[in-house]
Amino acid sequence: MDPVSIAMTLAPYAPKIIKWLSGSDKAEQAAEQVVQVAQAITGKDDALQAVEAIKADPALALQFRQSVMANEREWDAMYLVDRQNARARDTEYVKAGRQNWRADVLAVLAVGGLVVCVWFVARDADLPERAVNAIMFVAGVLAAAVRDVYSFEFGSSRGSRDKDNVLASMRNKGGV
Repeated sequence: MDPVSIAMTLAPYAPKIIKWLSGSDKAEQAAEQVVQVAQAITGKDDALQAVEAIKADPALALQFRQSVMANEREWDAMYLVDRQNARARDTEYVKAGRQNWRADVLAVLAVGGLVVCVWFVARDADLPERAVNAIMFVAGVLAAAVRDVYSFEFGSSRGSRDKDNVLASMRNKGGV
């Protein structure tokens, strides 16, 4: 089993793991570190045995959670650096006088797909409930993608600005 899959089985004991393992090109590195923490706490060399030990012993599960929390800052920094690189890449495209067609196409597809989902539900009141549920599920996923597009393009929130400031201060201190 790969490190990401193993680490995901530990997510019920430290839910923040999911953030580090999804949507980042540093996911495998973070997963390996999560697995190493589990192995160190349990004293097991085999990752799957470490997972089983944590599942079986509430004291080990608590110790695992505390260890993950102790590493949060480092893993958050890894996650944030990955996000920051995407914006920097986009900025370089603009500076070079180029258009980032990939990002534009993805944004149009997300917004267009959301509009199509809403149109399907609105045009036919007699759609079966299963069809409406499926369309609404897809619409929810696309709405999240649209939110991410707007967050990326226009800044997401005060929380993101605070994260950027923390990351900048860590970089100035030599932490990242």
